[in-house]
Amino acid sequence: MLTPLDEHQLLVFWTQLLVLVATARICGSLMRRINLPSVIGQLGAGVILGPSIFGRVWEDGFEWFLPDDEISSGALFAVSWLGVALLLVTAGFETDLGLIRRLGRAAALVTGFSLVVPLFGGLAVGFLLPESFIGADSDRTVFALFVAAALSVSALAVIAKILSELGLMRRDFGQITVAAGMANDVVGWVMLAVFTGFAASGEVSVRAVLETVIGLGLFLAVAMTWGQRVVDRALRWVRRDGTNVTGAMSVVVFTMLIYGVATQALGIEAVLGAFVAGVVLHRSRFQQPEVLHHVESLTTTFLAPVFFATAGLRVDLGLLGEGDALTWAGVVVGVAIVAKFAGAFVGARLAGQSNRAAVALGAGLNARGALEIVIASVGLSLGVFNETAYTVIVIVPLVTSVFAAISLRIAVRDWLGSHDEQQRLEREEALSRNLVVKSSRILLPSQGEAASIAAAQLVQFAWPKEAPATIVSVRSDGDWPDISVVEAVLDEREVDHRQVKGDDVAAAILAESLLGYGVIAVGVAARHEGQLYSPMVDELLLEATLPLVIVRRARGLDRPLPPAFSRVIVPVTGTRSSRSAQEVAFAISAELGTEVVLTHVFHRASPLPRIFGRRGREDDPSMAVAEQLVGGATALAAEAGLTPRTLIRESASAGTALVDAARSEAADLVVLGAQLRNVDGRPFLGHTVETVLEQSDATVVVVAHPRAARGESGGSSN
Repeated sequence: MLTPLDEHQLLVFWTQLLVLVATARICGSLMRRINLPSVIGQLGAGVILGPSIFGRVWEDGFEWFLPDDEISSGALFAVSWLGVALLLVTAGFETDLGLIRRLGRAAALVTGFSLVVPLFGGLAVGFLLPESFIGADSDRTVFALFVAAALSVSALAVIAKILSELGLMRRDFGQITVAAGMANDVVGWVMLAVFTGFAASGEVSVRAVLETVIGLGLFLAVAMTWGQRVVDRALRWVRRDGTNVTGAMSVVVFTMLIYGVATQALGIEAVLGAFVAGVVLHRSRFQQPEVLHHVESLTTTFLAPVFFATAGLRVDLGLLGEGDALTWAGVVVGVAIVAKFAGAFVGARLAGQSNRAAVALGAGLNARGALEIVIASVGLSLGVFNETAYTVIVIVPLVTSVFAAISLRIAVRDWLGSHDEQQRLEREEALSRNLVVKSSRILLPSQGEAASIAAAQLVQFAWPKEAPATIVSVRSDGDWPDISVVEAVLDEREVDHRQVKGDDVAAAILAESLLGYGVIAVGVAARHEGQLYSPMVDELLLEATLPLVIVRRARGLDRPLPPAFSRVIVPVTGTRSSRSAQEVAFAISAELGTEVVLTHVFHRASPLPRIFGRRGREDDPSMAVAEQLVGGATALAAEAGLTPRTLIRESASAGTALVDAARSEAADLVVLGAQLRNVDGRPFLGHTVETVLEQSDATVVVVAHPRAARGESGGSSN
C-alpha cells in the first residue's frame, strides 16, 4: 500500500528541490566563470547545504530542511537516482565503442596503465586506512576493493566537458583521452557490479565473481544484439513519418527503465543498465540528434544538479577533524592524482606519444565525477563505507577535477600539435561549415544500372569516408537488381543495403529518406519525354526534404565507370546552391587532384559606356561583380588547400557558355547548384541546368536543394 507524504512532508520535499537546484545551478555557474566544470560547484552546493556549513550555522533550519524521516529522504533520493540514471544515459550517448577500437594501441596502453596503476594504488590505500573508515557491515578486502575502484576510474562526462570547453575534443590526444575515459567508464561499471556482489554476499568468492560476471556478460550480450534490434525497430517506427522527438524520447525512457530493471534484478546497480541503454541508443542509426539535446537539457538543468547536490549533502567536512582523518584524506587524494597521472603518462610514452601529449593525457584523465560519486554512494548504502570514508571519497572528484582542468590548460598552452594534426583539424572545421558534403548518412537509390554506378562513384570521391551510405534497391517485378558493382565502388565506407518491393519507387525512397539521412544521390540516364529527368526523380525533386544530388553520366562511355575526373567546370553565382556545387567539386579535387575551373557567366543588358574614349574595368559593374564572386569562391577553395583557375565569360545564355567552356577546356565534369521551382506541378531547375544537361557530353552533376530548405528567392541559381 502506498504511503503518501503529508502536507508538511510535501512542503519540505518541494523546498528541498527548489533550494538544491537553485544553489547547485548558481555554484555551477560560478565554477564555469572561472573555467572549471560545473559539477564541482554542484557538489559544493551540497556541501554548503549539508552538515558541514548549513548544519553548523543554523541547526534548527537544517533539521527542518533535512529531517530524520525515511519517507522524506526516500523521496529526495528517488529523484537524485533518477537524475544519475539519465546522466548515465547521456554518458552512454557519448560512448563510441568504435572509437576505442579505431584508436588501437595508443588507446589500449593508455587505458590499461591509467586503470591498473591507480587500481593497485587504491588497493594499497584501502588496506592501510584505519578501521574507523570501514563500514560496520563490511570487511577489509571489500572495503579496499571499493576504494580501489573509486580511485582508478575517470569521469567521461567531466573529461568531455573540460576538453570541449578548452576546444581540445578533436585533438589527437583529446581523442585518446576520450577513448580511455570511455573504457574507464565501462571497466568502472564492471568493477562496481562485481564489487557490489561481494558486498551483498559479505565475502569475496570465486562463485560470486562468476555469477556476477556471467550475469553481466549475458545481459550485455542480449542488450547489444537482440536489444539493439528491438531499439532500432522502435526508433525506426516512431520516425516513419519524419522527425518525431516525442516518440523517440519515449523509446529512450522505456529503454532506460527496461535495462535498469534488468540490471537491478541481476543484483547489479540499475544505473549500469541506464549507461548500457545510452550506448545502445547511440549506436542506432535511427536515433534523432534532437533527442540527446532534450535529455541533456532536462538532466543538466534539473535532475543532475539534484543528484550531485544530494551527494554533497552527505559530506560532513567536520568528520575530517576527528583523529587523523584529514591526513588520510590528503593521502587518498594524493594517491589518486599521482597514480592516475603516472599510469596515463607511462601508457602514452609506451604507445609512442610525445612527452607533452603524455602530460596532457595524465592531466585530462585525472578528472573524476559521476561514477566515483556513484561508487561512493553505493558503498555507503551497502555499509562498505561509513560517513567519514564517504566524505573522503567524494572529496577526490572535487580536487582531481580542479587539478585536471588547471593542469590540462597549462599542458596545452601554445601547443598546436603536429602538421598532420593541424591539417586534419582544419579539414574537419571546413567540413562542419559545409551545406551538403558532410559526414551524415547518404541515401543511394540504385537498380545496379550504369547511371547509379556513376552516382556511387561521385559519392565515393566527394563525401568523406566516415559518411556511411545506404543503397536502396526497389523491385516491382522480376528478380532483385544486381548492385554488387555499386557496393564495390563504395567499399571504403560503411554500406548497408535495403530492398523495397513495390510499384511506387519514389514513395519508398521518400519514406526511407525520413530515417536520418543528409543527402540523396541518384543517377539518371536519358531524359523521359515530358519529364525533367524521369517520373521517379521528378517526384523526389518535388517531395524530398533533403538535398538531392543528381548525376548524369558522360555520353559515349563504353565502360560501367567513367574515368577519374581530370577537370571540372563549376559555375559561380554567389548563391547558396552555387556554394553547394563548389563543395562537391572541391571535395572531388582534394580526393583526385582534379583541376577546378571556377566559371562566372554574365550578360550585359546594355553596352558598356565609354569614358575618356576607352573601356575601363573600374567602370564595368558587371566585371566588378564577377571578379568579387569568383574571388570569394577562390578563397573557399584556398581553405580546402586548392588553387583553382578562374574563367569569366560574357554571354546571353549561361547554359550555352558553360557547355562551350566545358568543351574548350576539355572538362569531363560539370557541377551545378540549383534551386527548385514548382511550375504547374512539375519541377523546374532553371534554363541553365536544362541547357547543360541537353548539350554537354561531360558528366553533369546537379545539386538541388529542396524548396522548403533553400531559403532563397526564385530563379535559377546557375
